[in-house]
Amino acid sequence: MITSEIQKAYNATKWALLLRGLLFLAVGVAIIWRPMSSVVALALVIAFWSLFDGMINIVRSFGLRGIVQHWWVMLVAGIVGVAFGVAALYYFPGLSLTFAVVWTAYWLTVTGVIAAYIAWQERSAGISWGWTMAFGLVAIAGGVIAFMSPQATLATLLGVLAGFAIISGVFLLIAAGRLVSAEQNVKNTFSNTARA
Repeated sequence: MITSEIQKAYNATKWALLLRGLLFLAVGVAIIWRPMSSVVALALVIAFWSLFDGMINIVRSFGLRGIVQHWWVMLVAGIVGVAFGVAALYYFPGLSLTFAVVWTAYWLTVTGVIAAYIAWQERSAGISWGWTMAFGLVAIAGGVIAFMSPQATLATLLGVLAGFAIISGVFLLIAAGRLVSAEQNVKNTFSNTARA
């Protein structure tokens, strides 16, 4: 009984890894092969993600109403998410792509400022601070460039997504292969034990 359950879980895991690996590879190759279509897809993903995330937050806020005092914060966040999702679909693809560029630039700039502050603290404490400051300055410069060149920012985002998808796909396929290899090792071990 336990052996059949383990075999089912193993098979499900093996196939999930294999299919996800192939899907990730396909997404990565599709982004590289059709970058303009990928930009449109990115805009749709941002719009629908915001819409669905907002709806989930609204539903969860009412579930938390009797338990959490500030449940209305989640409700407001959900309403904002739904409003952005609807606006992003209405002003498709401009609003979603603007959001992606601004968010990336903001993230880079804030990360750079935090790194520069940490470097300053490291310097005050007598700790080696040069690499932290270099990272902070590069991140701040990246944030400024991201604000100034939205097309390059979108191209970079797509490149990062494609690279992440391809690398993840390869690792998932390797993991699936290792599961198959582990299964073969277990079968060989049991067959050798049975002979002895």
